Amino acid sequence: MELRHIRYFLAVAEEGNFTRAAQQIGIGQPPLSQQIKDLETEIGARLFHRLPHGAELTDAGRAFRDIAGQFPALAQQAVQAARRAARGEVGNLHVGFTGSAAFNPVVPAAIRTFRRAWPMVNLTLTETNSTRLLASLIDGQLDAAFLRQNAVDHSDIALHDLGSEPMVAVLPGSHPAASAETINLAALANDPFILTPREVGPTHFDTVMNACQQAGFTARLGQSAPQFGSVINLVAAELGVSLVPTSMQQLQARGVVYRPIAGSAPVAWLSLAYRRDARSSVTDNFIGGIVKNA
Repeated sequence: MELRHIRYFLAVAEEGNFTRAAQQIGIGQPPLSQQIKDLETEIGARLFHRLPHGAELTDAGRAFRDIAGQFPALAQQAVQAARRAARGEVGNLHVGFTGSAAFNPVVPAAIRTFRRAWPMVNLTLTETNSTRLLASLIDGQLDAAFLRQNAVDHSDIALHDLGSEPMVAVLPGSHPAASAETINLAALANDPFILTPREVGPTHFDTVMNACQQAGFTARLGQSAPQFGSVINLVAAELGVSLVPTSMQQLQARGVVYRPIAGSAPVAWLSLAYRRDARSSVTDNFIGGIVKNA
């Protein structure tokens, strides 16, 4: 049984006449009659009483009409649903981000813009460290992720550069250098540095260690922290100092100060990562919107 059989049947049921139904559909009356006979044969029941001047539904025909009448509308709905999906207007999008990336204005702006443009897409957000984000991208749990460039070294993952921001020093308010307008990194040579472990945040860890090396000393590692929010809170507890992206200054904790770094400050790069394959229209819309506005 094909959709055209349903359409032909409904036309005859509506017109109550094979000739008028054929004119409505745009085919000859004999082919229409044959199609209805084929349908009746497939169903195993007569659908119309053939009358001298028309056609009248049988009980089987009325029962068939009550259900089959829904088919054209359902078919049109299916067509529209497929078209919306092809355009990326509906579907699911899973996006990840690191704790520090969430404070970069590019990230909330990208999410906000996408939500406004594609309100029917089900957007799921996941915050975790760079290592887990990369693993989730590779195994398909995430469609895209905001993370630091150096955290990605995999041929299946593509990166779109979203720019950089300078890093600043974060110190306890009681630190001797807290009153300075800018911080020379060498002044922190004797302080323990609070960092996320390298295995969960390699880019930030390496950036801080390299910056200290260039300032003439090897950073002394203090208490590690799982996320940037924890880094700030441990600094407030006077357990050490750290370097964080400038945008992290939005996180105001009592007992900490943020200070620009004198000279050439290290930078924190941000990228949008996504799989080179397995792209969907929804993901393409998300990436395309970010690339367009970058």
